[in-house]
Formats: sequence, C-alpha cells, structure tokens
Amino acid sequence: MNAQGAGAVGRRTVLRGLMAGAAAFAAAPLLSGCDAPIGAGLVGSALDASTVTFWNLFGGGDGARLQTMLDTYTKQHGSNSLTAATFAWGDPYYTKLTLATVGGQPPDVAVSHLTRMQNLAEADLLTPITDEMLAGAGLAASDFNQNAWANQKRGGQNYAIPLDTHPFVLFYNVDVCEKAGLLDGNGKLKPIKGVDQWEAALEAAKKATGGYAIASATVGDFATPWRFFQTLYSQMDGSTPFLGDSGRSITVKEDLARKALAYIQRMSTQGWLAPITDYAGAETMMFTGKAAFYLEGEWELTTAQKVKGLKFGMAPVPQLFDRKAAQADSHTFVLPKKARTPEQTQLAMNFIAAMLKQSMTWAQGGHIPAYLPTLNSSEYQKLEPQASYSEVAQYTHYDALAWYSGSGSVFENIVGAQTALVQQRLASPDAALASINSQLSPYLNAANPL
Repeated sequence: MNAQGAGAVGRRTVLRGLMAGAAAFAAAPLLSGCDAPIGAGLVGSALDASTVTFWNLFGGGDGARLQTMLDTYTKQHGSNSLTAATFAWGDPYYTKLTLATVGGQPPDVAVSHLTRMQNLAEADLLTPITDEMLAGAGLAASDFNQNAWANQKRGGQNYAIPLDTHPFVLFYNVDVCEKAGLLDGNGKLKPIKGVDQWEAALEAAKKATGGYAIASATVGDFATPWRFFQTLYSQMDGSTPFLGDSGRSITVKEDLARKALAYIQRMSTQGWLAPITDYAGAETMMFTGKAAFYLEGEWELTTAQKVKGLKFGMAPVPQLFDRKAAQADSHTFVLPKKARTPEQTQLAMNFIAAMLKQSMTWAQGGHIPAYLPTLNSSEYQKLEPQASYSEVAQYTHYDALAWYSGSGSVFENIVGAQTALVQQRLASPDAALASINSQLSPYLNAANPL
C-alpha cells in the first residue's frame, strides 16, 4: 500500500468512527419515528424491506418533474414503497452522500452527476452494477446512450446508470433571428458551420438587435464560462482532457486552449458577445430581444417556456472548428455501497428501471434521455425544441476525472473564473492560462480526501 492509500484508510477509519457516533446520537431521539418514511430516510435505516430509500439533488423544474415520477412509483407500489429526500446540490450533497456511505447509513439509490460518481467509484463507495443485475430489472447496456454508458465505467465495471445527458446548447430568439435572416423556411435556425458562417450570423444578429448578438454569463457564475471554453476547445483536433492521471497532472494542450480563449475574447472585442452579465441577465437579454443567441445548459428550456410571448428555438452549439463537440454532464443513478440482500438489490434496480421508463416526463424539462427506448420513440422525436438538439448526446465531452473536478467543483470554478476574465477583456489568454496553472497546482499534489 502506498502512502496515499494508507492515508485514505486512516481518514476513512476516522470518518467511520465519527459517523457511527453521530448515527447513534441521531438515532436515539428518532427511534419512535423510524417506522415513518422520513425518519427512516434521514437515519438511513430501511425498516420495511419493501421500502426504497432514495436521495437526489433536484430542485426547481427538475424537482417538480422528479416528484411526478416518484408519485407514479408510489401509486404503482404502495405509499410505503419509497422514502425520497432532496438535498442542496453541489459539494454539500456529495459530502453528505460520502459521509453517509462511509458511516454505513447510505440510501438504497442515489443520484449523482456522472462527473462526480467517478470519484465515488474510485473511493470504493459504490456497488458495481453487473449485467445480471441489469437483466434482472429488464435492462441491458445496449438500452443506453453509449457515450454516457462508456463514461460511467471504471476499471471495466459499471458504477452508474445514466438518466440523461445535459449539454451546453444554443438558444435563439426566433423574432430576432428572423429579422436577421437566419431562419429557414420552417422557422428554424439555418445550419451554421465554421468560423466564417458563425461570424456572419453574429454580425447580422448584432445589426438586428442594435446591441449584442450573443449572451453568456461571466459574473457570479463560473460554470457557464467553463462550459463555453470546454465546448470550443473540444471542437479542435488534438485537444486532450484538461487533467490527467486522475487529476495529478495538467494535460491540456495549451496552444489549443489559448486559441479557444482568444476566440472568446475576439467575439467580445468585436461587440458580438456581451462581456459582462450575470446568469439571469444573460438569459434576459435573449428573452427580451437584446441578443439573438444565449449559451447555457438545456435545462433553461423550462425558464424560456414560462416567458409569455417569447418565441425561441434551441440548437447544438455550431461547429466552429474541426469537429462537433459540446461540454456536458449526465445525471445518473448509483448504488452506494452497503450490505444488501439479493431482494434489496432487486428492489433498488427495479426502482431505477421504473424511473427510466418515465424518461419522457424527464425529457420535457430539456434533458436528453439516456434511455434509448424513450430517445428513439416517435413521441420524443416529435418533442420540440428538445429533439432539435438531441444529437449533441453523441459527441459530448465530460470533465476529466479528479477528486476536485466535475459539476459544481473547485476545478470548474478556477478555469471558469479565468475564462470569464478573458471574455470581460480583463485578462489575456496567456495570463488566464498562467493563473489557471498556478491555482490548480496545490490540488495536483494534494491527496484525495476520500
């Protein structure tokens, strides 16, 4: 065992001790309530063998759609069949899930971003999902988007079942784009490929708005600038993952990273791209016709649909460089490691299968179904604007593995903050890259806390 491994065991032992004590303390006043679903869910003890405990991180429109799916499950399986708890997403959620698992009190099933489950798997906190377990629930590997499926594997084993793909996409204001002559005969955005066509579209859109052509957040939101950078960088032949060796080295191709940052700054300098706006401000610009385009995750579809009178469409981010690519992540189902009987494993897998079979409900919020029977259905193919960008799921790029990377991570904050400064014209690409390297340096050599 190397020094790092020894350190990990030491931390794990301490954590288990702390969690055991905390569980004993917490359980005492709740014993009378453990039969209740909420009591059992918080303590993590499934007293009823037919009850599935489920943790998730969905709020807003996603949370409402998930609740619809959970309600369907309980109607089919009984009111005591499920205990579901929702927690604030990001590091607080993953810390809670980690500590609960280390302490032997995890839920039966949990949601995890694909980019965060890899670290949980490497820390041996997840139960591998075998072909037999899939088959027992009526599922098979071939049922899923193969890009997402391949990225959930670690060491040849399956550790997650993808629910969706949620990529960086292009929203467009139909009225503005029509004025700019950018729509086809069906009212959809004409295909745009390559820098020349893209810049011609931006120039036409700028004239139509009298202001900016495109909006993307740079203030108080570092995830969006990261997604923007990763999308353009990944479109270049020769681009490599930003991090290598499980986060212990920086492997980004600096000449290509510099090119991507320089192009973001060019769009800003030319007056096409709004340099300084926050998350809500960027989408408001597109909603109100002050920008033709808006760059964000497809989950903002629900927000756009609620704007009275807004006519909008959605499309993949145009291919500006050598190949199609877009930054993305996936929501997945995982089985936190715990002692399970075969019946409990089957129950958990059946719950996951029941959720997947409601993927059409989930897709209405913009996420691209990973479950192919839904993605390939005529019902989904008629769903607009969702079907207009669903191809993106085939060429997405996930964040590189590191204990400090993934959705809502310190890595995204560091790279995204510097990309934002480039877009704001407050830093050169060279200065941004130097700062990124400097800020990531302490994490390269730090031991994985798991």
